[in-house]
Amino acid sequence: MAERRRPDDVLLMGRLGVDVYPLQDGVGLEDVTSFGKYLGGSAANVAVAAAKHGRSSALVSRVGDDPFGRYLLRELDRLGVDPREVRVDPQYPTPVTFCEIFPPDDFPLYFYREPKAPDLQIASEDLDLDAVREASILWLTVTGFSQEPSRAAHHAALAARGRRAHTILDLDYRPMFWADPAEASAQVAQALDHVTVAVGNREECEVAVGETEPDRAADALLERGIELAIVKQGPRGVLAKTRDERVEVPPHFVEVVNGLGSGDAFGGALCHGLLEGWGLERILRFANVAGAIVATRRECSTAMPDAAEIESVLAGGAIPKGA
Repeated sequence: MAERRRPDDVLLMGRLGVDVYPLQDGVGLEDVTSFGKYLGGSAANVAVAAAKHGRSSALVSRVGDDPFGRYLLRELDRLGVDPREVRVDPQYPTPVTFCEIFPPDDFPLYFYREPKAPDLQIASEDLDLDAVREASILWLTVTGFSQEPSRAAHHAALAARGRRAHTILDLDYRPMFWADPAEASAQVAQALDHVTVAVGNREECEVAVGETEPDRAADALLERGIELAIVKQGPRGVLAKTRDERVEVPPHFVEVVNGLGSGDAFGGALCHGLLEGWGLERILRFANVAGAIVATRRECSTAMPDAAEIESVLAGGAIPKGA
């Protein structure tokens, strides 16, 4: 019998790819002359962020049988994420994502995931269901429900989990991954019956529950049986609700370099705060600062802060310079 690993603090399923970011700001890709290469993908970035807080973090995903795939497996290990559940897909190439950087608020993304990304080839038989059940946190993203066989694998993970505490759905709706918003809404509705925490911005909440006003969106999520609903409001900060508590905290304003990794930094910090058993306001302030720090840095995965950096900023210190 194979030796079972100890339960993960955070087990994530979903997107993994290579981010290729320009090293020049304010110009289109046609004029960029140099790039940086980084591990990317929302689930992978949250996994790295959680690992930076000292959490045992593992990712269920796939990469291509190519140099970029080998790079990602090596980089996951270097950044503290257990890569053993990342399979090498024999058919599809590792996806690459380019962005353009127009601070402070324009960061177009160009996904190269055709004909299909390996992370959407995650299959039910790939899953270690004991690990899924026993992880302190299971983190899924809506993108994982966009195609088969990944869709069935995500539903299988939720069924095995049995709505255990800290089963988290990142609403992470990206329209280019779906044929029709109505299909996304139907899949999210089904998933919401099996999770305990939902995290998303106002537009993602509209896809999930048909509401964009933050309080109504949070209430609609709670009505689905969610225990904790978190609605990101951009410049208005973050709202979180449980059945008996409402907390709203303002954003931590910074000079933005690249805003793309902020939500994933928020996610990793949220996982850390939940596992620490902090109060809701402390969790949100901590997670807000994590996102703010990453917004001041060019890259995403390798920009994730540790708890000491965040606590220093919360205590009134300056944002540390980019990693």
